[in-house]
Amino acid sequence: MSIFSKNLRFLREQKKLSQNKLAELSNVNQTTIARWENEEISPSLDNIYDLSVALNIPISDLTGKDLTIDDSYNELDNLLFSKAKELNDEEKQAILQVMNAIHKDIDKELDN
Repeated sequence: MSIFSKNLRFLREQKKLSQNKLAELSNVNQTTIARWENEEISPSLDNIYDLSVALNIPISDLTGKDLTIDDSYNELDNLLFSKAKELNDEEKQAILQVMNAIHKDIDKELDN
């Protein structure tokens, strides 16, 4: 599914709008919204602009990165990596041992 289609559906649902209501707000019909969400047709630049106005969002929210992916893990990763730089070798070894133990447990569960 294209980023546009995913983001359109995600943003519409996030704003609790039906396809009919979004169609009304963006001057198209409901079938067009459905066809965009199902990747049957692509919108024109004017349509994308109208959707951004109707949804009260920047155009990049429709056409940029996939908004359905939770980026919160990236913030956590960055924090963990920045803190890991402050650890001494003994602390790093302890973390590696815990990670290896977890990895073994996961492997056992996957084998069952």
